[in-house]
Amino acid sequence: MSANASQPSRIRFALLIFLFVYPLVTIGLLILMPLTQGWPLPLRTLILVPVIVASMVWGVIPLIQTRLRHLL
Repeated sequence: MSANASQPSRIRFALLIFLFVYPLVTIGLLILMPLTQGWPLPLRTLILVPVIVASMVWGVIPLIQTRLRHLL
């Protein structure tokens, strides 16, 4: 058996991350845009990025690594 057989697929992991991040960012923007109308893009990003990062670190990645591990 090769060393890669026991390792999760990075491509599948990346795809799962994308499948979770895309809707998070889209919904985040839908909520944020009306609340920050007229704000410069860097300030909007400064609000959205920490929310997405926290969601990834404490939500999405642990979910993928535990409950969705069979898909990797």
